[in-house]
Amino acid sequence: MRLAELAHTVTSKNAGNFHLTFDVSFGDRETYERVRDSAVISTAAVAAALCVDEAAVVSIIPFDPGQVVKINVLRVRASGDPGETDVFGAQQYPPLLNLDVPDQVLEGLPPR
Repeated sequence: MRLAELAHTVTSKNAGNFHLTFDVSFGDRETYERVRDSAVISTAAVAAALCVDEAAVVSIIPFDPGQVVKINVLRVRASGDPGETDVFGAQQYPPLLNLDVPDQVLEGLPPR
């Protein structure tokens, strides 16, 4: 299963001129906790999905009260630089939708 099939929403936006922040939110606590506790959203997986070096993944922060995993990444180009194509960073999330969620993470969850 892909992350797109489990997450309630996945968004991206600027976090200043030089960073992007991605929010992966979940509609229920159990799914959030299983994905949070697995290696699905890891530095290596995020870097591979976004085609950046692992060093560009600044942080991955679970926020339990909101059932959200927040990911902060260095931008390839600063917001507004010549050649930069997404000033607001709002169109950067789609590669994360394809992150693979292994079957063992999903065992026992109700069907989606």
